[in-house]
Amino acid sequence: MKRRPLGRLGWPVSFIGFGGIAIQRLDDEAAAAVVRAALATGVNFIDSARGYSDSEVKIGKGIRGIDRASFFLATKSMARTAEGLLADIEKSRSNFGVETIDLYQLHNVKDDASLEQVLGPGGALEGAEEARRRGWIKEIGITGHVTSVLEKAIATGHFATCQFPYNIIETRVEERLLPACAEQELGIIVMKPLAGGALGPEWAEQSLRFFLDKPVSVIIPGMDSLDQVKANCRVGRDGQPLTAEETAQVREALRSLGERFCRRCEYCMPCPHGVNIPLAFLLHGYWSRYNLQGWAQERYGAMAIKADACRECGVCETRCPYDLPIREMLKEAHANLDVPGVKQEK
Repeated sequence: MKRRPLGRLGWPVSFIGFGGIAIQRLDDEAAAAVVRAALATGVNFIDSARGYSDSEVKIGKGIRGIDRASFFLATKSMARTAEGLLADIEKSRSNFGVETIDLYQLHNVKDDASLEQVLGPGGALEGAEEARRRGWIKEIGITGHVTSVLEKAIATGHFATCQFPYNIIETRVEERLLPACAEQELGIIVMKPLAGGALGPEWAEQSLRFFLDKPVSVIIPGMDSLDQVKANCRVGRDGQPLTAEETAQVREALRSLGERFCRRCEYCMPCPHGVNIPLAFLLHGYWSRYNLQGWAQERYGAMAIKADACRECGVCETRCPYDLPIREMLKEAHANLDVPGVKQEK
């Protein structure tokens, strides 16, 4: 597996890291097996979050008994106060079954008010620095989706790493955010390298190869199967950068995605009315992009609560880091997927 330094920290992290969001879908035994397989195949950077339901617990079971010095463990918290962050760090340590977490990140700092709060007196940064003094964590990072906010955070000099979404069809970070990180020698952790699964398995290899000649430290695709581990790690071991022609071909094939699509981060959940928003959008993607209309409609027909249960309260849109018009998109999904009488076959 190719390795790169994590910015000025110099940690030799694997080019392919392990994103912990996907294993929420697996049972404990299957999740632990995927984590162990990733480590055995050369992955040495694991990332999770307090907000990923039981991801930390499942990763903890996967790393049990494995030499702690052989991998780097990262997670993150949405807490905005010192007290809240310290409580989350304690919980993360317990979930993972470790004394020290290598990297703890202030998660999804998405506006100036949030940044001011985490940096201010009694804010989350203060809690992270206290946790570092106690030996609970080694380094502090930040994550987010808004370039202007992350630029301000980076400029403070408080953070060793920066994590943000970046992929072959979402490249705006190349203009300002990548140079800002380079100037401060920050480790760059790429989330959503497959656009939250929207790029589809047929584009996974090319989407990961896209980063082989980019100035990033580690990319963290979510993995929830042994096949995904093998395929992703193969790119990290043997992959070559995309040619200009290949890049153009992929972008042309994916042009219909635009930027108005769900990345399946699940920050919109839970819906107060029970709609599984990411699943509705996933099925709509199969309907609209992959010529699987009947398949998608059958599975949509099996959903106990469909997208038309939306009461347009708008709570989901306040949570979405991509500012998607979720209510409008749910209407579109239902209009295309709902076929009276269509049910999933048993």
